[in-house]
Amino acid sequence: MPPLRAVPPSAGRPYAEQAGGERAEAVPAEHYARLARIAYLVLAPSLGRNRRVVSAHWLTQRALAAGQGPEPGQAYAYVRLRVLRLALEAGLPLLRFARPRRAQFPPLVPQVWGLRLFPHSCGADELALEQALAEVSAPCRAAHVLRGLEGLDDAEVCRVLDAVGVGDPRASLLEADGLTAPHALLSSPEFDPCSLQVRPADPARRRRRGRTLLAGAGALLVCGTLLLMPGDGLGGPSAASAPLYARHRTAQQALDPSALHRVPDGLWRTSARRDFSVWPTRGDRTGDTGLLRRALAAWARPGPAVASSATPGTPDGPPMGPPQLLYAGEVGPASVVLFHDGLRVVRYAEPRNADPSRGAALDFARVDGADAVATGALVAQRRDGRIRYLTAPWVREVGVRDLLAPRGPARPLSRDRHGVTDPLTGPGTESEGGADCRSWQALELRDGSAARLMTDLGELTPVRLTSGAPSAPHDVSGRAERESWARTACLLPAVRSNGVRSVNSWPYAKQRLPEGAGEALWFCTRADTWRGTGSRVLAQFQAPPELSGGARAPGAVAARSEDSPDCGVRRPRVLAGVLWKSDGGRWYVLAAGSRQFASLTASGGVRGRADGRLLTLPAAEGDRPRLAGLLTDGSRAGSLH
Repeated sequence: MPPLRAVPPSAGRPYAEQAGGERAEAVPAEHYARLARIAYLVLAPSLGRNRRVVSAHWLTQRALAAGQGPEPGQAYAYVRLRVLRLALEAGLPLLRFARPRRAQFPPLVPQVWGLRLFPHSCGADELALEQALAEVSAPCRAAHVLRGLEGLDDAEVCRVLDAVGVGDPRASLLEADGLTAPHALLSSPEFDPCSLQVRPADPARRRRRGRTLLAGAGALLVCGTLLLMPGDGLGGPSAASAPLYARHRTAQQALDPSALHRVPDGLWRTSARRDFSVWPTRGDRTGDTGLLRRALAAWARPGPAVASSATPGTPDGPPMGPPQLLYAGEVGPASVVLFHDGLRVVRYAEPRNADPSRGAALDFARVDGADAVATGALVAQRRDGRIRYLTAPWVREVGVRDLLAPRGPARPLSRDRHGVTDPLTGPGTESEGGADCRSWQALELRDGSAARLMTDLGELTPVRLTSGAPSAPHDVSGRAERESWARTACLLPAVRSNGVRSVNSWPYAKQRLPEGAGEALWFCTRADTWRGTGSRVLAQFQAPPELSGGARAPGAVAARSEDSPDCGVRRPRVLAGVLWKSDGGRWYVLAAGSRQFASLTASGGVRGRADGRLLTLPAAEGDRPRLAGLLTDGSRAGSLH
């Protein structure tokens, strides 16, 4: 249970990746050696010093070339974030059924043939630190480097680790406490990948590898010859094997622009369903055969120039048959095509002039089971922190509402004749770089029956925001619900890019604070995904605004869980607690459960019991009690974790 006064997870710190990619080249060249040292220290020592050296340079160069970053004053922090993220990815294990990441494989460049590179050896202290780093986790090494080499305090270290995707930054800090070597050793030449010694590699081993490569090349040549023979080299027309996929009849139909399924305008008015299947084909380039053919070919066989992404749990394979064409047209500086195949929405984007040297983008999002609300809009373009949406034909009005200004009205957002909106500032970003989550722009769609709040979380489909008990969530309406979302919005990056379909925030308890400090609210915020698994639950504690930084200050995350049925339809209950400090300097354990709890108990560092679903106990700084409760049906349950 983190203290309330601790900094909550940030939604838009300078370290968040949405801060940019616009001016990373502003990082002075003299910082290269420092960034390479960070990468070298975070990489696993088990890789060996030669590969760590080469990988450290490769990761640093990738980070510097990853597009443009924030303002020059923040450019170093942004590139350092990229270096840390790539170094942590390089240490992830290769799993059988998970998509591998490029950083997990040996680097392509730089390469030095016939030589081995390693930093200068120093003393016994450096050797002891090297051995200690080999025995801890990569997030622990990152925390130690940020503390000792970068001089960041613990709160700042937590924010950086959270931004690079470390699941439990505080656990990494606690693990780093066990590294007792002086921080000054991190600046030793022992860990400098830019000051190197050179030794020859094993010539005999190199000759063996050369012979193996020649044999492999010969085998590939033979296989290629067989594939080019009549009948695909598989025994002629009578062979049992079917032709290659790209020449299969169904596959050829899927790649034919004339076979695309096109829905006429107005069909949705008489259809028994409202979802993507009745979206009309729209856009000013629906007849551009060349554009559609390139989009279908990239979907079926994406080449190296195609940057592809998919939400978790979304297959990114080729179409199984001719898909439905939703949109083809020009959006900003790009030509965009949107498809729907019943399971997925697929977005293809290329430069307007179709210059192949500038590449293309291909994005996949799972949308099976989508209803009229979930199909209200799709992201048509995301560029420079601004988003354009393609709205459903039944959407009558589109507005923008700042979640962090709950008393302000929604402002209108214009659309063109095809349903594409004007650019909207992305959530949690600002014109100056988006560091402090001072606004959260959400889309408000009106279809004649209700106003729906949707927000972007980095995927093709915007996420629906709701309020209310898990058994009956409803669209956000009224001042109280908007004010609660004003303190919840900046916690949404905790569920970003996770294939989220909807986020519901439920006020499950109200508690009077000790020493007459007012009343606090307890909320359970649950993010459900399209795929069903991977849901994330946050229990948050919202103290009165005057005690916690104002009406826009995010609530304190008291507990979090993944793939838990708590706070959902299957198990609509939750129990969580925080360690809270009063203005008088005294500490208390505060806990609250939902209506299913008849009594609460605390054990461990703080012991006590309370009838009902609220608990307040005196405590000391640093206490970490265990919470449990007796349910009204007589069974026991623990806290969210």
